[in-house]
Amino acid sequence: MTQAGSPMQAHVANVGDGASAVATSKTRAVSLDQAALVALDWGTTSLRAYLFDAAGNVLDTRESTAGIMNLPRPAEEGGFDAAFEAACGAWLERAPGVPVIAAGMVGSAQGWLEAPYVDAPASADALVAGIVRVQTASGVALHIVPGVLQRGELPNVMRGEETQIFGALGDGPAATDGGQYELIGLPGTHAKWVVVRGGRIERFHTFMTGEIFAALREHTILGRTMVAPDRLDTEAFLRGVNIARQKGEAGPLATVFSTRTLGLTGQLGGQQQPDYLSGLLIGHELVGLDAVLAQQQTGLAGHALRLIGNEALCERYQLALSQFGCTEAPLVKQATERGLWRIATQAGLVAPAAAQAATSAATLAATPAPGAARAS
Repeated sequence: MTQAGSPMQAHVANVGDGASAVATSKTRAVSLDQAALVALDWGTTSLRAYLFDAAGNVLDTRESTAGIMNLPRPAEEGGFDAAFEAACGAWLERAPGVPVIAAGMVGSAQGWLEAPYVDAPASADALVAGIVRVQTASGVALHIVPGVLQRGELPNVMRGEETQIFGALGDGPAATDGGQYELIGLPGTHAKWVVVRGGRIERFHTFMTGEIFAALREHTILGRTMVAPDRLDTEAFLRGVNIARQKGEAGPLATVFSTRTLGLTGQLGGQQQPDYLSGLLIGHELVGLDAVLAQQQTGLAGHALRLIGNEALCERYQLALSQFGCTEAPLVKQATERGLWRIATQAGLVAPAAAQAATSAATLAATPAPGAARAS
């Protein structure tokens, strides 16, 4: 779910290390008597906590660098409890009894407690059925959402993205329409392209674009001549995209070295090289995706899809997609928050405000007025 290491990821300042790495994103006072749910997006390198009211509105957020691989102390010494308390202990102290749900790598084999994958095709109900619970040191029951496994000759997995997808789908009629499929892209370290049909994650593909970009830039000769740019060089980026699209038949292993040779021959400046490489790799990703779609008698050209992820990175993908004839690829905002809320409500952890109001109204209607005769 977290997108560290992605090509030209938006720079986010660290708020600290370990248990101290927490900062509220809103400075206004929050009334904890409205709290209905605490939800965590707990990934490999970061932890984000959301406090919801009964209407599904986010009252407050907190952010930490205490991902599962960066705990304030080793897991066997209470590292998960320490990170949990730092992120949302103050909320739960003032609002005891509020349910807590988490998604992401916290449910992996390296996480707090493994939530076994559910098989694709996977619905939101299947995720709810696969929720596991861990008791924190403070006595709170933490509900962990499972990931999704696609079996086959080349198995595929996701953990965290499934929650974002169901947040993007919502819970309206379109979310369960069994007709046309929908394509959702999640750019990041390991980019996902997910086919959704009938409100279920039907199948998906993973491209290690972000991680490969970071590895090539930081650990190969290509990075020796690169200079970090101040802003996106659109021309260099699209040049890379179109090299992959038009001349990439031999694949990325045959084209990435052009990042260096174009620099050596004076055709690409040092500040242009990172964006060129980013475009080249994203271009190869989309060439591969287009080939996969062609097997289903469709393609990217003229296709409407949606993107979930870092806004700056998704803007790059929108630029790249336009070169493939896909000009309708809007960004879905707050997919993580909406997905956590949806799964929590479907799991019965919290009743939405509308349901609470209806229950209250029904209770009032069934309560006789003072002095009224009761039926016997």
